[in-house]
This record gives sequence, C-alpha cells and structure tokens, in this order.
Amino acid sequence: MATTKAAAEQRHQQQAPPYPRAARISDSQCYPQYAASLKCLEKFNSEKSKCQEHFDVYKECKKKEREARLERNRNRSLFS
Repeated sequence: MATTKAAAEQRHQQQAPPYPRAARISDSQCYPQYAASLKCLEKFNSEKSKCQEHFDVYKECKKKEREARLERNRNRSLFS
C-alpha cells in the first residue's frame, strides 16, 4: 500500500505544471479582489450589475500584475 501511495505521489509531481504559482489563482496578488467579486455574486444571486465595482477593481489589479510581470521579463537578461 505504501508503494502505491508513493507511486501516485510521484505521478502527481510529474504532472504538476512547470510554474505552479502561476497555475493557481490563490497565489495571485489579486486573490482578495477575486474572492470579493465571487462573494458579491453569491450575495446578489449572480446579478452582475450589482458587482461591477468589484469586477473593475479585480480587472485593474490583474492589469497591474501583468504589467509588473512584463517589466520583470523585460529586465531579465537572456545571457546572464
């Protein structure tokens, strides 16, 4: 049984994405805004118009996060 568990764990590690932090929304700096927009949708029974402010805040956060990532990539040298 321990062998089976170890084999399953090894298969899971092999299938993990090469950039695990980028693969999970919970690792994003914008997760609180994401969670707030979902909570708003739950509160107002999926009535999107009442949650537009939350969506806009999340969208702006994602935009800033993307710009920061692009800037980091621009500053990274391919030859260092």
